[in-house]
Amino acid sequence: MKKTLASLLAIASLTIAGQSFANSEGIHLDKAPIDPKNAESIQRGAQTFVNYCLSCHGAAVMRYNRLQDIGLTEAQIKANLMFTTEKVGDQMKVAMAAKDGKAWFGATPPDLSLIARSRGTDWLYSYLRSFYRDDTRPTGWNNLVFDKVGMPHVLWELQGEQVLEIKGEGPHAEKTLKLVKPGLLTRGGENGQFDNHEFDQRVGDLVNYLSYMAEPAQVKREQIGYGVLLFLILFLIPITYLLKKEYWRDVH
Repeated sequence: MKKTLASLLAIASLTIAGQSFANSEGIHLDKAPIDPKNAESIQRGAQTFVNYCLSCHGAAVMRYNRLQDIGLTEAQIKANLMFTTEKVGDQMKVAMAAKDGKAWFGATPPDLSLIARSRGTDWLYSYLRSFYRDDTRPTGWNNLVFDKVGMPHVLWELQGEQVLEIKGEGPHAEKTLKLVKPGLLTRGGENGQFDNHEFDQRVGDLVNYLSYMAEPAQVKREQIGYGVLLFLILFLIPITYLLKKEYWRDVH
């Protein structure tokens, strides 16, 4: 019992320390536009996932036929989303061999099945939009949210190229990203500014899918939960009234 309590306290202290470290870095995380009931957004995110992520990252706990829960037919899944297997009941396995990933990036790219629960959707949304050019890195890319990241910017054709701008010196220096070369989903605007709305929406859809993949039964679970609560309320009200009448029958 003492060992268990000590372990829990150690885990709690490490969690608090990790949160304090993250806060000390001063990283701003944008709010991810997550909507588990938006099936169209999740469908678009699934398409982005298989086109840009599945070549390096797997999703071992997710099967292709589970995408029928978000409104896709088996024919649509086979025609648009299956590139690494022929069976719709197979898992979303990575196309790249693990040893190749370790050789190219220094570490095997992680499985993304539960990444939305481990990292958080706000972190993922901010991370995927915060890559910038850095010639000192092996891939030519770095990330404002994840410094010295080993992953290249796989969405650079859609976003374009950003550069890091630093104002001030020392720990209080302000770091911002500036888009200097537009991509397919970033358009030019007034005064040399670029419109990132379309790219941000694409990333939001991808993160929405990653969130769905981490807990596919979330919407159904919530519906069942509300139904159970409604049943208990309707069941307990008459029982409570009858008990009250029974207890106070002799008094009245």
